[in-house]
Amino acid sequence: QVQLLESGGGLVAAGGSLRLSCAASVSVFRFAAMGWYRQAPGNQRELVAEITGGGYIDYADSVKGRFTVSRDDANNMLYLQMNNMRPEDTAVYYCNGHELRDYRRLDYWGQGTQVTVSS
Repeated sequence: QVQLLESGGGLVAAGGSLRLSCAASVSVFRFAAMGWYRQAPGNQRELVAEITGGGYIDYADSVKGRFTVSRDDANNMLYLQMNNMRPEDTAVYYCNGHELRDYRRLDYWGQGTQVTVSS
């Protein structure tokens, strides 16, 4: 059974930093890609950063130059380093991994971790 467990959220002042961690219960190579999504109240869930199995990395424009996604293949971990944070980064952050089976996408989600940036 696939489980993703996030940690590292919390309260930080604007300009500060936080590091999120996601522990996968299976090998990260099982996923076509892993990433971080976030959802603020009243908003849709949005992609923040994603890393594919081949190592291709993509970021939302709003976090480019501030956030860094990385993966520890040996320990089945995914990280999101968030620097120079802004109040608009406040959201629940979710770890995601997805597989491709029979041309269908199968998503797995963590429970989410709250990140709050004070102005």
